[in-house]
Amino acid sequence: MNTGNFGYGFKQLLITQDKYDFFLFLLFFFFFFPVVALTEEASLLIDQEAFVTIYSGREKMHFSISWSGGIKIGDLYMTVAPEDSGDGFVITARVTDYGLFKFFYPVDDTFITYVRGPLKLPYRYEVHQKEGRKMDVRRLTLYDQQKFSVLYRKNNNPQVVYSMDGAAYNEFSSFFITRALQLDPGRQEIVPTFVDKKRHKVAVKVFGVEPRKTIFGVINTIKVMPKMSFKGLYDKDGDTVFWLSEDACRIPVEIESKILIGSLVAELVEYSNAACHLKKKE
Repeated sequence: MNTGNFGYGFKQLLITQDKYDFFLFLLFFFFFFPVVALTEEASLLIDQEAFVTIYSGREKMHFSISWSGGIKIGDLYMTVAPEDSGDGFVITARVTDYGLFKFFYPVDDTFITYVRGPLKLPYRYEVHQKEGRKMDVRRLTLYDQQKFSVLYRKNNNPQVVYSMDGAAYNEFSSFFITRALQLDPGRQEIVPTFVDKKRHKVAVKVFGVEPRKTIFGVINTIKVMPKMSFKGLYDKDGDTVFWLSEDACRIPVEIESKILIGSLVAELVEYSNAACHLKKKE
């Protein structure tokens, strides 16, 4: 089972191939000014409380992935933790299949993003895809956010260098920074994301607040949708929508992504973050 791009990490977390098939400012300015710039034409309005909470230490999430909210086809595990060196954080995502799917098309994909700086921009991205009986692919992406360049290498193939017109996130780091935005109903933010060999301006639309049944009970959530014009690491079709808890934790309680037939739904089944007060209902 392949997950599409979280946009950018959003669909990277969900979408499958047809098999069942989201630095420029000194630290001083960052903490005292909520608007931070990525280029002259793009800026992000950061919710400081949410940002600090999300990157407070060790956050762990486990999602159950199902087709159209019914048949379970896999699991998604995501963590964010301080890097051992103390310089930044590590975002790790692992996707595995479930049940009978393991016998027909086993999947065990791991995505590791290293971020640092006041905007938590990526500087290293590792992908290890083990799918089917033969596929074993490794990808490495290195980002130079000052020179606006990206170095990419697949397995032992020659490395390729791409240029950008500004700093950018990758699929997963963009998902995390989106959670930390000032998500006011009706607002639309642009999150620059490097996917498919180029830098995209991903528009993130905020629909508003709505109650939703979650592992924490019925809570108010913020409905968010990134508008993506690229396919990303995996082919995908249709929009992705996700719901975040309406508090400083911005916990992603559900992610829904349209595919050719039906949809894929990732529902949060386990969560931990010492900085968050919400507890799972027994």
